[in-house]
Amino acid sequence: MVKEKLIKKQPFKGKSAFLIGGSSGMGKAIANQFVQLGGNVLIIARRQNVLEEATEEIKHKILEESQSVEYISCDATDMEKLKPLLDNFIKNHGIPDYLFNLVGRAIPGYIEEYTLDDFKENMNLNYYGQLVPTLILLPYFMKEKKGHIIYFSSMLGYLGMMGYGAYIPTKFAIVGLAEALRNELKPHNIKISIVYPPDTNTPGLTTENEGKPPECAIMSETGGLLEPEEVAEYVTKKVMKNKFHISPGNAKPIRYFHRIIPKVVRWYLDRDYKKARKKVGKK
Repeated sequence: MVKEKLIKKQPFKGKSAFLIGGSSGMGKAIANQFVQLGGNVLIIARRQNVLEEATEEIKHKILEESQSVEYISCDATDMEKLKPLLDNFIKNHGIPDYLFNLVGRAIPGYIEEYTLDDFKENMNLNYYGQLVPTLILLPYFMKEKKGHIIYFSSMLGYLGMMGYGAYIPTKFAIVGLAEALRNELKPHNIKISIVYPPDTNTPGLTTENEGKPPECAIMSETGGLLEPEEVAEYVTKKVMKNKFHISPGNAKPIRYFHRIIPKVVRWYLDRDYKKARKKVGKK
């Protein structure tokens, strides 16, 4: 929950945010907190009914009549459809201060069972679903010399693990995009952040768990689980401080150790994989 002291300060008063993938999970939790802290939000997702429910929930967090909560139903990977919708919204409501790119989904499986189409589908959703909104808003941000783009990668954006062969490359790609834009957009006063959330109790994780290879499920048990509100509170605070790398929960120490002693981290992963295989009856 957002602390009362921070709510009183209203740090996002007069600010606005677009949340791509903001109708559930971490996206909705961030939208709730952004509004509680005085801001206005536009949430973009595909499912109309879920968007309507989320919008009504978020509106209950409004503290002043001047605040607004809007939604657009659209596939974030579809440039032709999304661009005119966002252009029109900006024409009527102004350029947002923040773009939160939360689109993403993991479809676990054994590497030999994936098809080329599976890899393309993962890249389309997890990478292009965050790239397309960026390309739409970038001209506005560059013209005004303002804006803050927040990308959501994963702990698997710097760490390799079995069961996610089609997912992990997309999260590495998001990190690469964030790193490139952080440097190139600095003269334009556009800020970039990259979030590495660990497993978080969202509808997406529930679906993901249903298809995990048993070894992968066993290995994931040791990683802990955060609630969306915990991630949202941590991310919001770090975004306000303009932090580039944002690692909620145990993602922070694991990222640190992976950076300074990667061989040891890989040794632990390999050990855990060996134990998991043994547990499910594989050599």
